[in-house]
Amino acid sequence: METQVLSLDGQPKQTIVLDDSVFGREVSEGSIYHAIRNELANARVGTAATKTRGQVRGSTRKPWRQKGTGRARAGRRSSPIWVGGGVAFGPQPRDYGYKLPRVMKRVAMKSILSMKARDGALAVVEDFGVESGKTKDLVKILSPISGGKRTVLVMKDDDPMVKRAARNVPWLRFLSYQRLCAHELYYADRVIFMKSAAERLAELYGGDKK
Repeated sequence: METQVLSLDGQPKQTIVLDDSVFGREVSEGSIYHAIRNELANARVGTAATKTRGQVRGSTRKPWRQKGTGRARAGRRSSPIWVGGGVAFGPQPRDYGYKLPRVMKRVAMKSILSMKARDGALAVVEDFGVESGKTKDLVKILSPISGGKRTVLVMKDDDPMVKRAARNVPWLRFLSYQRLCAHELYYADRVIFMKSAAERLAELYGGDKK
């Protein structure tokens, strides 16, 4: 598929041919669902914890004798039925992460990019840098293209000055073409590729059979 490469003032500058296997394939909604679910699961901290009856601090003395009081039997005050006692079947630290097949993850990324290209939410701009590292300079470049909407900028390399300038922009996220994020791409209103990143991504994903 052909698309325009925009200059920094938002005007068409030249034409680039994007790989149809990456930006024009059939959308696999199932792969997108599993990729996003996998990323969210891997991001969970999983540190929620409660104390069991064996971990509660306190005396292990029997509160009262077994028989003759008219009250129910009680063994120790750390029982879950007592106030201040342990918690029965409460959460314990765990790892929610799991691995997703590599092929499915790549299919999901290509499906999201194809969907954005189909909906007109994908743009390619000429390569640029922010030598000053200032937020206002980066916003001046991207505002005409993004319109201030939720935007993902895909770069060829991790440019430290661009990343520094993008830290304080609430509507902007930045990714490397080698480390795409399905969640960020899917929920973005605009996906902006630097020209070199779009070309490299076609080389990286274009050889896949699926």
